[in-house]
Amino acid sequence: MTNGKYRIGISGSYGGLNLGDEAILESIVSQLRDSLDVEITVFTRDTEDTLRRHDVERAVAARMMSREEVRVEIERLDTFVLGGGGILYDGEAETYLREVQIAHEIGIPVFVYAISAGPLNDPNARHLVAEGLNRAAVVTVRDRLGQHLLEEVGVERPIVVTADPAVLLEPSDLPEEALKREGLDESKRLVGFSVREPGGAAPDMDVEHYHGLLANAADFMVDRYDADVVFIPMERKKLDMQHCHAVVAQMQNAQRAMVVRGEYTSREMLALIGHFELAVGMRLHFLIFAAHQGVPFVALPYASKVTGLLEFLDIPAPPLKSVNAGRLIASIDHTWDWRERVRTRISEKFPEMKARARHTNDLLVRLIKGEALEDVQQSQP
Repeated sequence: MTNGKYRIGISGSYGGLNLGDEAILESIVSQLRDSLDVEITVFTRDTEDTLRRHDVERAVAARMMSREEVRVEIERLDTFVLGGGGILYDGEAETYLREVQIAHEIGIPVFVYAISAGPLNDPNARHLVAEGLNRAAVVTVRDRLGQHLLEEVGVERPIVVTADPAVLLEPSDLPEEALKREGLDESKRLVGFSVREPGGAAPDMDVEHYHGLLANAADFMVDRYDADVVFIPMERKKLDMQHCHAVVAQMQNAQRAMVVRGEYTSREMLALIGHFELAVGMRLHFLIFAAHQGVPFVALPYASKVTGLLEFLDIPAPPLKSVNAGRLIASIDHTWDWRERVRTRISEKFPEMKARARHTNDLLVRLIKGEALEDVQQSQP
């Protein structure tokens, strides 16, 4: 602690790549500031973006720094936070765990914040995850599938299941005439779609398969419900825009589809998604934003973190690999017919998700203040 402020470091997939990850960071920072007097350092991919978006004192480009440079940054902290988000998977786990290992070496308490895990098939990655998290002061995950996987790879410390902090974010007003600039006619039914690119978190995704599925489903909704289809790129700096346009290119009713072009904050995107009658998609935070706004949704669960959300909300969905066009359309049609019931189910379940998300911050605050760790570790929301 310096000048009465607790010095907290937060490391995750931050730096403006993904609106969901930025929503996670915004929520973590906001809750911490409401609870304690803190000085926050974010370990990020893009320091300028992080300082522009978030109410934090410092940002460091950890991936561009040597181990010794990172060590200097961690030495000045009182607590190091890993997460949130789905950051522990093959190909990336070692990168995110470097700062955790350094914090352990220095003796800085590590708090694992509402993460997801997987896929973790690489033996070295599994070993590093178990080693890094077994020395953490507190481990929290945002879904039970993540808890089970971490236990499977050898994490023996108590793992508390909480929820994604983004569920606590509140929408802000959209920029003036944003809907008009995007070509969205509020007098028509609007249906939101989300895509994602293959990557470490979704290594087995068949792009042509899911492009065809979504194009077919979008055409169905135009024909059946007279809806306009709005594609939401949650990762503008990566390939979401290209994948959105690739799906539109396969549509027969492409003139009724549009890809959101403007750059929005996470809170603004929450507000935008609130204008949809239904949402169909893959990205976790697109689905979380839909649930937050009471928008019924149909998910294509490419990863356990999406499956975990569906299980909590008691919303069925077929696995991406086994779903075909007919099965997806049947699921969409069923959800459309029962959308009020789905909306009610979400409204009944979502408050518990919010309570679980607040509990993560409660645990972190107790750790920072030096309260009983054993009690913290065994605590459940």
